[in-house]
Amino acid sequence: MTETDPSADDVAAATRAAAEARAAAEAAQRHADELAAAAEAAQEAAEQGPTDTPAGAPAPDTDTEQVAQIRAGYSFDGPALEIGALVDGGEPRADVPVRIPFGMLNRHGLVAGATGTGKTKTLQVLAEQVSAGGVPVFAADIKGDLSGIATPGASNEKLLARTASIGQDWQATAFPTEFYALGSKGIGVPIRATVESFGPILLSKVLDLNTTQESSLSLVFHYARKAGLRLVTLEDLRSVVAFLDSAEGKPELKAIGGLSSATVGVILRELVTFADSGADVFFGEPAFEVTDVLRTDDAGRGIVSLLEVPGVQDQPQLFSTFLMYLLRELFATLPEVGDTDKPKLVFFFDEAHLLFKGASKDFLEIVVQTVRLIRSKGVGIFFVTQTPKDVPDDVLAQLGSRVQHQLRAHTPQDAKALKATVSTYPHSGYDLEEVLTQLATGEAIVTVMNEKGAPSPVAWTRVRAPQGSMEPTPSATMTSAVAASPLTAKYAAVASGDGAAAAMAERTRATAEAAAAEVDRKRAAEEAERLEKDLARNRSPGTRTKSRSRGSSRMSPMDRAIGEASRTAARELIKAIFKKKR
Repeated sequence: MTETDPSADDVAAATRAAAEARAAAEAAQRHADELAAAAEAAQEAAEQGPTDTPAGAPAPDTDTEQVAQIRAGYSFDGPALEIGALVDGGEPRADVPVRIPFGMLNRHGLVAGATGTGKTKTLQVLAEQVSAGGVPVFAADIKGDLSGIATPGASNEKLLARTASIGQDWQATAFPTEFYALGSKGIGVPIRATVESFGPILLSKVLDLNTTQESSLSLVFHYARKAGLRLVTLEDLRSVVAFLDSAEGKPELKAIGGLSSATVGVILRELVTFADSGADVFFGEPAFEVTDVLRTDDAGRGIVSLLEVPGVQDQPQLFSTFLMYLLRELFATLPEVGDTDKPKLVFFFDEAHLLFKGASKDFLEIVVQTVRLIRSKGVGIFFVTQTPKDVPDDVLAQLGSRVQHQLRAHTPQDAKALKATVSTYPHSGYDLEEVLTQLATGEAIVTVMNEKGAPSPVAWTRVRAPQGSMEPTPSATMTSAVAASPLTAKYAAVASGDGAAAAMAERTRATAEAAAAEVDRKRAAEEAERLEKDLARNRSPGTRTKSRSRGSSRMSPMDRAIGEASRTAARELIKAIFKKKR
């Protein structure tokens, strides 16, 4: 190395300096964006003038006309799910209940709010009432909090005072619950899917593949179907991908397209990483039959199916995409029922923002189509997330009911999210930008789709309290419930696969055996040819005459007999070899 050559330390220092410069530039840009947003918010506030109620002040009284409109807007003829009671002047009005018609639950909904504002308890309240109304429920239990629905709640003076103030006749009640777990992780009946039923688009989402890689993976699935290779496990998929990149497999794929070695490398690496993280236990057989969630107990209450996912919190894209897979399976399996008095199932989709983060165009099309059309199958979906902006507009437009808990506006980005949320609500007598930041824990701004398909008046609502426990159900209780479930025997044991990996291994074995047989055949043919030449030489007249003349005096009758027997045996051997060759 000369004196002018940079050392490794110099290169490293230069690299660090460049990285620090880029980070500083990005930070400066973010700061500039925040200042611009703050200036925009300040300008809009100045144009609107001062508000009537300063931040942090007691809630204003709802005028008599508005109360009358809200009371009328939530008075339904058919059965309805109780959300809570109107808040007027900071106090609940038990005489003005806020409800959702059961018949409109399949028009979908949104439960949103910042962390710690009561979203999970609202979800539990809704799930309990859906179950009590005879409708099955499916929900993902991200943190294990929802498991309390299987255990009666604990009464106390504060709870009873709150429920009495909103007109809720609270009674500790446990609801019929089935616990599920993805694969063998967590406490619950194992839920699995085959790779082929999961499909290339959903799998590309969890593998974080780009558009080109997603297209290549779709080609692999297409080849597997055409070749009759079952993709049951991740190992099956890896076997097919590796085969198609081999010298033997490339010609088979050439007719319908090809895979670049770089893309194959990326897909294989992602599959290995995915499997090493423990995700391989989610794929296999027996595959879960989605109709198993459509059950009621002996009392006619809908069974609450809880998918426990604490074990995959480090794989959020997997569980959110798995929920989308279950919805798609429901859509493909259930018959058309149109509009009914009650849905066949209500599906609560928690942490919905994880579903849409980094989603490809094809993936979003699947989500939008499923949400739009699955209501005709009698399935209602409630997305649970922090703000409506977490949900794409095409999906948000399909959500008929909104339960919005408190939002915070501590940063310019929060202020933008607040304004976006307000814009999704019908016009009302509330200053929603102010009210949404003042809501207490357990309160929400609500609007639903009424029985005529029109939005109900916006109502500041104090939400009911769950009748099940607000604490997680003990693990021992859950384990006992899983052991007693009739579904455990159906899904607990992993079926031995007959997928593509086994088929490819059998193909490799058969190829090796055929090659070995061909070698043996060639050797036998060569040996037969040599024996034939030897016999031909022995049959020639000169050879026989000389042999007889030279050997007749020396060979005894016994030697001649043995020689004749050997020649006969050789002829029979040659005949057998050539017969086998034919």
